[in-house]
Amino acid sequence: MDNTTSVITEFILRGIPYPVELRVPLVVLFSFIYIFTLLGNSFLIVAVKETTTLHTPMYFFLINLSFLDICLSSAILPKLLGNFFFYKMIPFSGCACQLYFFHFLASCECFLYTVMAYDRYVAICRPLYYSNMMSWRIVKSFAFGCWLTASLHSMNHTVLTFTLPYCGSNEIDYFFCDIIPILKLACADTTVNRNITLANIGAVALLCFILILTSYLHILNAIQRINTVNARKKTFSTCASHMIVVLLFYIPCVFIYMRPYSGSSLDSTIAIFYTLITPLLNPIVYSLRNKEVKVVLKKLIKRISL
Repeated sequence: MDNTTSVITEFILRGIPYPVELRVPLVVLFSFIYIFTLLGNSFLIVAVKETTTLHTPMYFFLINLSFLDICLSSAILPKLLGNFFFYKMIPFSGCACQLYFFHFLASCECFLYTVMAYDRYVAICRPLYYSNMMSWRIVKSFAFGCWLTASLHSMNHTVLTFTLPYCGSNEIDYFFCDIIPILKLACADTTVNRNITLANIGAVALLCFILILTSYLHILNAIQRINTVNARKKTFSTCASHMIVVLLFYIPCVFIYMRPYSGSSLDSTIAIFYTLITPLLNPIVYSLRNKEVKVVLKKLIKRISL
């Protein structure tokens, strides 16, 4: 390829660095991760739908989250598995689609975590007003707003990234199409793109985190005012699952996007965690902390095994 005149029509995903002898174990591992992510989140969606006591705003948002987890894994994992078998090529348009869906799904999860924190705040701090403040009309509006805002957010990044000219190397030093690795290949000044990208992602993540933190500060303050220890534990347990999944999602993201140009091989490992492991763990965290969900899941497993 002539680096000065040829226009890139496809990219090569280098994938994750690994010793050759670990190829088969890694393929098996990631295959199991994908299968159990699909099964776990699908079972959780069915469990919530079949349990009338779980037809609440919190679990409506959880269904949305499980669906997003399924889509997020499907946007990344099949291509990663193909990479182990040397199917490293991805068309220019395919790369743009992967970048769009990754940021769309990930940012939508970010917004959902924020709305779920607000739901817990209203339930614990404003229980008398819960039915009005979290009516089904408002809940569905929140969910629609999360999806719409995430789509616009991702579209902005995708357009900014792929309107740049790419005419040099076409090897992306990553296991999926993400903004920072792709910008490194552009044959134009990417300063504006990088600043907008970091400011946009940073502003969204920071705003969501501040709102979540504010909600939980109010919640903790309300819990401290509860007289009995058992009541405190019960109230806190209703928030524990959400707090765990928020930490699982945010800590790796902060590590990646606060040091976007480090070029460390550790970045791929951390990215694997929040793109692949977190969607696997989310249904486990929620099901293990909810007796009703566990009962329904056991019934579903028995029904399937018969």
